[in-house]
Amino acid sequence: MKHIPYPSELSAGNSEDLLAAQIHDSCYIRGMNYEQTLEFLYKALPMYQRVGAMAFKKDLSNTLKLCEVLGNPQDKFKSVHVAGTNGKGSSSHSIAAVLQQAGYKTALYTSPHLKSFTERIRINGNEVGPDAIVNFVADHRALIEEIQPSFFEMTVVMAFDNFAREEVDIAVIEVGLGGRLDSTNVITPEVGLITNIGLDHTDMLGETLAEIAIEKAGIIKKDVPIVIGATQNETKDIFSKIAIERETIIEFADQVGYDISRYDLDLKGSYQKKNIPGVLSVLSKLSNLGYNISPDDIKSGLKNVISLTGLKGRWQKLGEAPLVICDTGHNMDAFDLLMRQISDITFETLHMVMGFVNDKNISSLLEMLPSNAHMYFCKANVPRAMDLDSLRAAAKSFFPHATYISDVNQALNTARASAKPNDLIFVGGSTFVVAELDNL
Repeated sequence: MKHIPYPSELSAGNSEDLLAAQIHDSCYIRGMNYEQTLEFLYKALPMYQRVGAMAFKKDLSNTLKLCEVLGNPQDKFKSVHVAGTNGKGSSSHSIAAVLQQAGYKTALYTSPHLKSFTERIRINGNEVGPDAIVNFVADHRALIEEIQPSFFEMTVVMAFDNFAREEVDIAVIEVGLGGRLDSTNVITPEVGLITNIGLDHTDMLGETLAEIAIEKAGIIKKDVPIVIGATQNETKDIFSKIAIERETIIEFADQVGYDISRYDLDLKGSYQKKNIPGVLSVLSKLSNLGYNISPDDIKSGLKNVISLTGLKGRWQKLGEAPLVICDTGHNMDAFDLLMRQISDITFETLHMVMGFVNDKNISSLLEMLPSNAHMYFCKANVPRAMDLDSLRAAAKSFFPHATYISDVNQALNTARASAKPNDLIFVGGSTFVVAELDNL
């Protein structure tokens, strides 16, 4: 599906994009078609992915109000809840792929979307239809205007309502931000997973791993098994203590001793291997609860995550000669793994097309980038994106000869024009940079 532009992306100079955004006119209901419905949501509701911390709500009251009016859809389907600093999206898609392979009608809620809003809400890998979005907003516009939820709060409740109506067997729900106060935390899942803890969103979740762990541990619930994907000295005791207090069992997946070499993954980033123990532990817990998941289901599901669920932007190959790779990793832990992955590739020269959001301390990230890389800095077309002047000020001491090009695709084309067939081009730094790539 063609990317539906945000309202701020549209101008008199790109009427073709505006025309393309009308492709869902068949969904015209009660005065709004699909594009107009999205425009209403983007304008009316604060969206964290675009504007940052001002859109983050510090309690669950709006979500609970919306759910109550809709008959508490979150209580009408089984679920798996996935939190963590890195890997929660890939883990969510991997769990969903295996459950689909096992024959369950499997829903998947993730955020943010890369190309289309409908990516956030899927059933058996199929994105929700635009008509469902239009109908939901048309039916509940007065409620939305009365409660004034954040964009994320509204989206979560929309997904839960859809999953309940579609009578899914199980839904895999990815936490948006944190855990304790995240809008998804109104569910009582079959199993919970916390992939790992890293220093990200410190302005909202805490400045230490321990503080962030407490926020992520907010998804731990009484009698709901919790899996921790990565054992970390700073957080292990915190998770164990909270699990005891909430009277549930806890398992540190990387201590179980899974033989991950048995699995051929279609998610090719080497860092994906860190996610598999957590995924396997969750599937084991579900099997203990009576879900019929065979070893062949697990092997086949993990081998076909991309085709089964439509996951994009994780160590994704965009071209060859030169090799072009993109990845949405955007914090220090992710950068560490990405730089290791790059170092494992044989190439002549490294070109990096990078952009960042303006609420990151990017000096620590820039320090992690290879000093001999040819750098092309760009700016995604969202309010949170760091402007080129700020980027130049931060990067000039690290990469004095960098190229600065605002448009993401123009920056990539410039890198391609400079690169030789045996070079490597990496595109990343921000989810929004990857999202704007034309051929994603």
